[in-house]
Amino acid sequence: MSITLISILLFSYFLLLIAVSRFVSRKGSSNEAYFTGNRRSPWLAVSYGMIGTLLSGVTFMSVPGYVRQSQCTYLGVVVGNFIGFLIVAFVLLPLYYRMHLTSIYSYLGDRFGSRTQTAGSLLFMLSRLIGSALRLYLVVFVLYESAFKATGLPYWALAGIILILILLYTFKGGIKTVVWTDVLQTTCMLLAMAGIIYVLKTGLGTTFTFAFKKAAEAGMTRIYDSDWRSATFFWKQLASGICLTITMTGLDQDMMQKNLTCRNLRESQDNMTFTAVLFVCINVIFLGLGILLLSYAESNHIVLPQKSDAIFSTIALSAGTVSSILFMIGLVAAGYSSADGTIAALTTSFCVDILGFEKRSDLTEEKKTRLRKIMHVFFTSCFLIIIIGFKPFHSDALISTIFVIAGYTYGPLLALFCFGMLVKNRRVYDKAVPFIAVLSPVASYLINRYSKELLFGYTFGFEILLLNALLAFAGLWLFSRRK
Repeated sequence: MSITLISILLFSYFLLLIAVSRFVSRKGSSNEAYFTGNRRSPWLAVSYGMIGTLLSGVTFMSVPGYVRQSQCTYLGVVVGNFIGFLIVAFVLLPLYYRMHLTSIYSYLGDRFGSRTQTAGSLLFMLSRLIGSALRLYLVVFVLYESAFKATGLPYWALAGIILILILLYTFKGGIKTVVWTDVLQTTCMLLAMAGIIYVLKTGLGTTFTFAFKKAAEAGMTRIYDSDWRSATFFWKQLASGICLTITMTGLDQDMMQKNLTCRNLRESQDNMTFTAVLFVCINVIFLGLGILLLSYAESNHIVLPQKSDAIFSTIALSAGTVSSILFMIGLVAAGYSSADGTIAALTTSFCVDILGFEKRSDLTEEKKTRLRKIMHVFFTSCFLIIIIGFKPFHSDALISTIFVIAGYTYGPLLALFCFGMLVKNRRVYDKAVPFIAVLSPVASYLINRYSKELLFGYTFGFEILLLNALLAFAGLWLFSRRK
């Protein structure tokens, strides 16, 4: 695929995003519109657009490649995700709407105190900044290795160009723009996935049934891992999926900010329920795509790369021009849909939780707007630093890396919200919370590192999040007293 064609595709896609952004924010964009979308977003648009954010470039790239090393055991996580979405819809969303929150971490300030709110917001910012930057990193990495490396363009320059493009269409409208650009990006990603599946199926020259029968015989369709010591043990995957969704969606300002733009609680719950069903269906299709990729590679004698994340790109780009174009469109759409909303959410959380926009009367609307724009540029710059710095460390399937990082950073958040909602008769010492938020991930890391020696051969997978949350919950209990 020529560099000229790729550049034209990227530029055309960017112009389309700019057009959507301009149309949505044509009547001006206040701070309220940037932070909450004026709470007028149609729930169906929010739900559909959220699929692109939830899947992101990592799911687009990593899940199909993940099949080679873990077969279809990832489905256990997906089933857990579905249960987690329902918990978010019917437990957390009523709380957020009842309190009329702009930042969900305002709940922690109301329940525990200002230091806890700050700690919760900083945990989110660290978690989401790293996670979303790594999702976008994968897009930049694939574009660079497959096309732009041969031109002599530096890796950092490509990363900078892509982030500047994101900055341009999110700078003014914030979440109000992101809701609608995500609809476009989800559509492009799903159409690209469907087109690639058709191309692969045609290239195999067989039916889906026969292809999956051969895959089953080769052991690629295994879902249930019964070894309790394994990182892919089904029930560990299920529990991890539930907790990952509660934390990475229900306790995540990026995802909840989009939900809180809906007109009312009922529409927001409809949004989450519809998202849950779509999310499961699309992940099942991605796992099926992974099986098709491996079957296609075997049938056409394609040598697979060592990195799982590179399997999809290697096969798609070698399957012809149509497949290459579809892959590039889907990849860019998936990467952009994850990054744009995160930058807006990080800006919102910092402005509301750290700078205290809602409580400070000394800040005029003009000064708030200026500070908001500065923070928007700052977080975009942080993305660039992470994307450039992570490249030498990229070795494993990135989806696994992101979930492990989330296990350490989101664990204290899960403990804080659980303690706040379940333990009503105790008051936590607000000053102790930042220390607990740091010590519980450190203790979890040490236990994880020596788990085989300490726990009779047991190895932690994504459920390290549960251990981290339990340790933080215990810390909150120790540093609390009866009201």
